[in-house]
Amino acid sequence: MNNWVYLASQSPRRLQLLNQWGVRCEMLLPDDQEDAEALEVVLPGEAPAAYVQRVTGLKLQAAMARRERRGLAPGWVLCADTTVALGERILGKPESPDEARAMLRSLAGQWHGVLTAVALGDSPTTARVALSVSRVKFADLSDEQIAAYVASQEPMGKAGAYAIQGRASLWIESIEGSYSGIMGLPAHETARLMAQAGWSLY
Repeated sequence: MNNWVYLASQSPRRLQLLNQWGVRCEMLLPDDQEDAEALEVVLPGEAPAAYVQRVTGLKLQAAMARRERRGLAPGWVLCADTTVALGERILGKPESPDEARAMLRSLAGQWHGVLTAVALGDSPTTARVALSVSRVKFADLSDEQIAAYVASQEPMGKAGAYAIQGRASLWIESIEGSYSGIMGLPAHETARLMAQAGWSLY
C-alpha cells in the first residue's frame, strides 16, 4: 500500500487525526453538482448502526466514482460518517439553531450513543466498512447554557449538535468507548482496515 490515501471527507478533525497517525492524505471532495447531503437521508425505520454503515458505504462508492471521473491516479479511498443516537432516534446535523437547541435539550442529563463507521477501498471488490460504537453521558444543561453554545455556532454541521473536542466537552460526565470515534474517525477500526489493506500504522 502507498503511504497516502484519498480522504473523501470535509471534516478537519478526520484530516487532523490521520496526519497525527502519519497518514498523508490527498483530498477527494464532492463536485459542486454532487448532492452529498442526499446520501445521508434516513430510511424509514432504519436503526442507527445500519444507517451509519450504509451511508458510509455510499460515500465510499461515490468517492471512488469521483476518482475515476476525474482521471486521478489509482489509490485507496477513506471516508467516514458519524451519527448520534438517543435510543433508536437518529440525531443528525441540525438545520437551524432551533433544531440544535432541541437536540441539546434532549441530550441533557442523558446517556446517548455515538456511532462512527469508517470505510476503505480502492475498488468495489476491496471496499470494507468498520463500525465504532461509543456512549456519552451529558450533564444536566440549563436553557441559558444551551442558548450560549448554539450562539457560538459550534453545533451547526455537527451530528447531535455538538463537538466533543470543543466547548461541549465541559458538559461530558462520562465516556464509554472510543474518543477518536466520537471525534469522527475511530483509531482502532481505521488501523485495522488499513492493516487488512497491507498498511500497518504501528
